[in-house]
Amino acid sequence: MRAAWIATAALLLATGQAEAQASYPSRTITIVVPFAAGGATDTVGRLTAQGLSKQLGGAQIVVENATGAGGTIGANRVATAEPDGHTLLVHHVGISTAATLYRKLPYDTKTAFATIGLLTDAPMTIIGRDDLPPNNLAELIAYVQKEGGKVSYGNAGIGAASHLCGMLFMSATKAQLNTVSYRGNAPVMQDLLGKTLDLTCDQTTNTISQIRTNKVKAYAATTLTRIPQLPDLPTADEAGLKGFEVNVWHGLYAPKGTPAAIVEKLSAALKVALHEPDLVKRFNDIGTTPVAPERATPAALRTHLESEIAKWAPIINAAGQYAD
Repeated sequence: MRAAWIATAALLLATGQAEAQASYPSRTITIVVPFAAGGATDTVGRLTAQGLSKQLGGAQIVVENATGAGGTIGANRVATAEPDGHTLLVHHVGISTAATLYRKLPYDTKTAFATIGLLTDAPMTIIGRDDLPPNNLAELIAYVQKEGGKVSYGNAGIGAASHLCGMLFMSATKAQLNTVSYRGNAPVMQDLLGKTLDLTCDQTTNTISQIRTNKVKAYAATTLTRIPQLPDLPTADEAGLKGFEVNVWHGLYAPKGTPAAIVEKLSAALKVALHEPDLVKRFNDIGTTPVAPERATPAALRTHLESEIAKWAPIINAAGQYAD
């Protein structure tokens, strides 16, 4: 009797999953990007939306920017949304650092989301206004050590990748910069181009075109190997900051409790979308690379998220800089 009950339950579960997959999506999907429009994560989110739409039979997918509190406002919106696969989140490394930076988050980062898959890995670049006196990283280090708080550094908000990079830069150079927090990457770049800001550290998705056209001074890449799209730009490691590395990754999430069948359908669509030739080219054009198919999975993102939380927690705690 018990065996028959288990078999019946399994059949009903499989039938329900098949029906969920077949009927999904039943309306417009909203991808929440927790940072300002025009920034690097916004670009990744919009390209991902286009790729998923194609793989989901032309489903309508809109991107909505829900900014503030280092990305936690947008993340919380998804964490508390109906878990039916129609509200998703594209977030970067900041989702892992926020778990420590914010000591009173309204959600538990480790349990609030159903992971769908990793999207891209994007290096960052340390850049300055085009008339900043230093001409290379060694000169920049000496400059910030001498000028200290007179040098302004812009980030996209507490918890943003640019905030994390700046914190590590100040720690590595033992220099205190005049940190200015903005609501997103786009206004940071605007002020850098307008010469009212001295420095920032941002993803290549947002800086590569400005570097190629010499609208900003590029000092270093934050990866341990040079960026293929910027082969002449030295890494921070080879230019004097040994071991300096910040690699910005992006992931796709749904609210906890989203049916496994829908998560699986989204993950399957994501694997194909990320390796469509046109999408690969568009990602490469902005200086980022889609992850390998085996990383565009729920398990891979779950493992990566938890390892990143463990990695950055001691660094943030040692700095003693919190967002609340």
